[in-house]
Amino acid sequence: MRLGTKFIVFIAIIHLVALGLSFAIFFTKPLLFILSEAFILLSLFFAWQVYQDLIQPLKLLMTGVEAIHDRDFNVKFLKTGKYEMDQLIEVYNQMIDQLRTERTQQQEQHYFLQKLVATSPTGILMLDFDQHITDLNPKAEEIVGMPARQLLQLSLTESSHPILQALSRLKTGEARTFNFNGVALFKCQKAHFIDRGFPRYFVMLEELTAEILAAEKNAYGKVIRLMAHEVNNSIGAVNSILDSTLYYLDENPDVQSAVRVAMERNDHLNQFMRNFADIVRLPMPQKQRLDLHELLQNMAKLMEFNARSREITLEWALHPQPIWLDADRQQLEQVLVNVLKNAFESIGRGGKVIFKTSPSQLEIIDSGSGISADVAAQLFTPFFSTKKNGQGIGLTLVREILHNHGFSASLQTEEVGKTVFRVGF
Repeated sequence: MRLGTKFIVFIAIIHLVALGLSFAIFFTKPLLFILSEAFILLSLFFAWQVYQDLIQPLKLLMTGVEAIHDRDFNVKFLKTGKYEMDQLIEVYNQMIDQLRTERTQQQEQHYFLQKLVATSPTGILMLDFDQHITDLNPKAEEIVGMPARQLLQLSLTESSHPILQALSRLKTGEARTFNFNGVALFKCQKAHFIDRGFPRYFVMLEELTAEILAAEKNAYGKVIRLMAHEVNNSIGAVNSILDSTLYYLDENPDVQSAVRVAMERNDHLNQFMRNFADIVRLPMPQKQRLDLHELLQNMAKLMEFNARSREITLEWALHPQPIWLDADRQQLEQVLVNVLKNAFESIGRGGKVIFKTSPSQLEIIDSGSGISADVAAQLFTPFFSTKKNGQGIGLTLVREILHNHGFSASLQTEEVGKTVFRVGF
């Protein structure tokens, strides 16, 4: 029973009893009966006034509660002129103003954080207790290389994607650096925050590839310039002296031969330094519109004799439509020459190379001996080589050219007899 109903019942009982008692003196004391009836009427009037004064604040409170329940923070009340009521209204209005201000600030902060996460250069993945992805930002989509609709509710522990597998091994509060495909380098960190009393886990992926490549190039560029300057200056002077001594050694052929060998070796050393210097002096690409399929077919013709001599067949799995790129033709030709040369050397004799294209990537697949996971992680490290006398210049040059074009690159053995060099556009 509501408080107002209880009050009415209570007043009604009291006045009914008083009315009954007054009828008992109706015949004996009529004047007193009339006075008692007047008193009862006056009492009913005051009881009704008290009822209004008590119930109005309750109605006010109930109206305010319903407004708050409906999340309507614009409902405010006007003062009535009664002290107690006005005090209650003032407190309520102040509370509503505070709630509205805090709600506005909370919404603005929420929208700001949403915008900040959406435009963040760091990939962010939100996880549930079972490590299923519940939300992610556009940068995370870009890094993982999968659309959000495929990633949502995907489990890190059950996914075969190398990046997601690496993230599943992270512990809360742990930060680690991962290298993918020998090129892409990411700093990954797992953390959590408390949401409504429960921990919410998230993972941040920060790409360090561009910064690392720039630092590496700056470091080895300074060394190569210094070495090239000193070696070229010394070799030029030494060759000039050796060339002059040949005029005085006509009667001693053994010494002449030794001098010529020394000069030839100096020339080789000079060429050796030029190869390194070419990477440092690599110009920015002069981009033009070109057909990728035409470029591949031209390079296949160029390398056809080399392939035949090794009994290697060239196969094609091209996209049915032409694929147009904005790229430097000469630099991409350098990339393809290096990649095909490495593929031929890996195959040795009697194998195949497949050219496969799609609008988003180029794949050059060879049936060579393959690459171990340890070697694959270092392939694009500057001047790393698995060859006995290799300088590691080829793939370093490939990496620089593709990076300057804004293309991604990877080289890995996906299964026995299938090594894939992949370029993403």
